[in-house]
Amino acid sequence: MKNSLTLLFLLVTSTFFGQKYLLDSLHPKLGHLINFEANTFKMAENSPTFHQFFAKLDSVYSGKKQKLHIVHIGGSHIQADIYSNKIRTYLQNTNTVSQGQRGFVFPYQLAHTNNPSNYRIEGTKSKWQGYRSSVKKDSIAWGMAGVTAAFRALSDTIQIKSNYKNYTKQPYEFNKLRVFYNTWKSDYDLSIINPELVISDTLNLDKMYREFRLNKLVEEVGLSLILKDTATVNREFALMGMEFMNDNDGIEYTSIGVNGGSFAFYNRSAYFEKQLELYKPDLFIISIGTNDGYMPKSQFDAEKFRAYYEAFIRMIQRVNPDCAILLNVPNDDYYQRKIPNPNTATQQKVIMELSEKYKMAVWDLYEIMGGLGSSNKWHQNKLMPRDRIHFTQLGYLMIADLFMDAFIDAWAKSTHRNKEELLKHYRALNE
Repeated sequence: MKNSLTLLFLLVTSTFFGQKYLLDSLHPKLGHLINFEANTFKMAENSPTFHQFFAKLDSVYSGKKQKLHIVHIGGSHIQADIYSNKIRTYLQNTNTVSQGQRGFVFPYQLAHTNNPSNYRIEGTKSKWQGYRSSVKKDSIAWGMAGVTAAFRALSDTIQIKSNYKNYTKQPYEFNKLRVFYNTWKSDYDLSIINPELVISDTLNLDKMYREFRLNKLVEEVGLSLILKDTATVNREFALMGMEFMNDNDGIEYTSIGVNGGSFAFYNRSAYFEKQLELYKPDLFIISIGTNDGYMPKSQFDAEKFRAYYEAFIRMIQRVNPDCAILLNVPNDDYYQRKIPNPNTATQQKVIMELSEKYKMAVWDLYEIMGGLGSSNKWHQNKLMPRDRIHFTQLGYLMIADLFMDAFIDAWAKSTHRNKEELLKHYRALNE
């Protein structure tokens, strides 16, 4: 899978297709690849938490001010933030009250890995070292992102832009900036370069962040990081994420992804739950599983996968017992580009059983794609690269539209709205 990450980076940084709804135009040529009947949120109608979530969403759609937070977690599919960003943009462009704050992000460039195209956080890259929870040899403090960028040099300047290539109707602005790091160490001074902007500078040792409150809304800001004492031994500033905050109501959509991410590796993030407690999401989308099953059939332990998955669900419920949780069955893939991976079908069975047990919904991308071996057909139609694990940009954007179609279907059923009217609204957002 390592070679495919380079390809994925090239896909992310090439020309973007934009926000247009694609399914209708692609249907005549590519519709035969998709099992449209399977494109639903299975069992959402039996989930009290989903009815509660859709009631809140419907309130936003009706023009009422309402805070709604969606968290979407996964591996390289979500780190790239192509299809998740398209979903984010659909929802935040719903109307004049729907765009919430940008929220939690990670400076992937400082960790020497691919950054989403819709924001920029840049420093002197050579002075930073990246650590991923998905790399067995890596060892450091990890938080919710599952990635940490470590700094051990004398000083650096970090430039932050909350907008780069995004498609929201309004730019993201923030008047509060949280920087998550190893606050138990005080080796470095961290400050806003323009001190006239700062109203307050607060350190939260428990949740491991420093919060700067600003006197106006901004899109860009610079941070200064300076070593206090050159004689310090084992100095380290371990950056675990940032958060762009304002006082807006509306929908906040947080995507958390790490290349190679799996349940076992996210389990190494000791401060995941503690930081998630800050957010108490209304909807949590779990798109983990591809890397858990990427191995020969003889090596895949279904019960170990079930235990990890179930523990993750319980962790979310501890943070917010009323959170709606959407379980995503991974896409079909090929193992080492040679054979269709049979483990995904086993994962599908486990996920469906957990959905019934916890009254959660399932979006089954494996079945939607056509099941075992379908990724080869998607590759032949230029929707997946040669690895038949990831997707091309067109493939990711089509997945986003499939997701929105299933999302709107479940929403319409829950609130007794007309699905076609809702679909028409979102199809026309880019016109």
